[in-house]
Amino acid sequence: MTVVGLDDTDSREYGMCTTYVATRVAERLRRVDAAVERLLLVRLNPAVEYKTRGNAALAIHTDCDPGLAFDVARDELERTAETADERTNPGLVVADHAPDATSRSVREFARAAIREHLAIADAETTIADAGYRAWGAGNGRGRIGALAAIGSWDGAGSKAEGKGAADWTYEYISYRDPDRWGTPRTVDRESVFEAAESEYPDVWDTVDRGEDEMVCVPHTPGPILHGIRGDDSEAVRAVAGRIESEPVADAQLFVTNQGTDAHLRADTLENVRDGCAYRVDGTVASEPETRRGGHVFFTLVDGDVERECAAFEPTKRFRDRVRALREGDRITVCGECSRGTLKLEKVAVRDLVTTERVTPTCEACGRTMESAGRNQGYRCRDCGTSAAGREEVPLERELEAGWYEVPPCARRHIAKPLVRGEFDGPIHPER
Repeated sequence: MTVVGLDDTDSREYGMCTTYVATRVAERLRRVDAAVERLLLVRLNPAVEYKTRGNAALAIHTDCDPGLAFDVARDELERTAETADERTNPGLVVADHAPDATSRSVREFARAAIREHLAIADAETTIADAGYRAWGAGNGRGRIGALAAIGSWDGAGSKAEGKGAADWTYEYISYRDPDRWGTPRTVDRESVFEAAESEYPDVWDTVDRGEDEMVCVPHTPGPILHGIRGDDSEAVRAVAGRIESEPVADAQLFVTNQGTDAHLRADTLENVRDGCAYRVDGTVASEPETRRGGHVFFTLVDGDVERECAAFEPTKRFRDRVRALREGDRITVCGECSRGTLKLEKVAVRDLVTTERVTPTCEACGRTMESAGRNQGYRCRDCGTSAAGREEVPLERELEAGWYEVPPCARRHIAKPLVRGEFDGPIHPER
């Protein structure tokens, strides 16, 4: 077996898509009578600053001769990668072994690429130690993702910090005719919503019903017409087949770590640092505040450690869940840390404050008492009745215990939708 890894072929300005390049490479391998077992789509650390939108790396599992596979893939990358953009630095790595036969160092590199920041030198050293063929254009940064994609099948697609059974999902991507790239997409909205409903919840994040948005249809100038994500390979194909649109020039099924939360590190608040994503517990220490732009902020505390948390405007109705938090609520938060702030992707309400202390009411006249002076309790000026201090009354809460998430229109590719299940509490999925 041979594994072909590639990354960084697209451009924020000019378009292209690494999944499309991988599809082209796979087609060319089939033309030389090689069998292609699968294409693997791996989402790496979403906090990396030089990424394009989804930070995807690709691997092709094939029985092609490693040398021939390298030549075919390199030729395709040189033809199609958007190297006119100086920020695009394609990389290619080819391993001459089965996908599940990677060394420990390559597996660890793959896991780190999803949760950490890695340097080009890290990739170069690991590639040399493994004896892999490699090529890069520009500074060759794409070799980081290419190597990570090679090690992912055996090392990075598992649940929670690499423990437990592998957790892979699927995406079926349909591509446009190249003559249409850069023009508005023609996709029938009604057919997309009907198709999404037909296979939900096995197929998820196809649309956002609350925002009336077709999430599966990108707005970039690249080759993708639509991408359908889910837990069942036949279901994602079926949804794609029900969508009425302009002609589909090509299509490919990918096995992927999308929708798995593979990027999250379970940790404590004191260990949170910029450039990584976390799942941490804490207590709400300030009333949520809506600031300019519609962004919502509050302070999370764990012992003596405080951290600002934010639900930014693009998370839409999720902000209402965050606004409903109160000081003293115990919660779990998930999200990336940037400039010291945790950017929320999910929140689990563990323990809600259900009472509040208020100024007492006079039982005789029903009026609110007034302070009788420092440390002297309260009294009713009209009736002369008194109370030793504030009284505790039930507090109505809009929130219930359980997990809340950003809507599909704001969800990162790698973030796990609540509808997929296996969360440690009740779920309140967004559709």
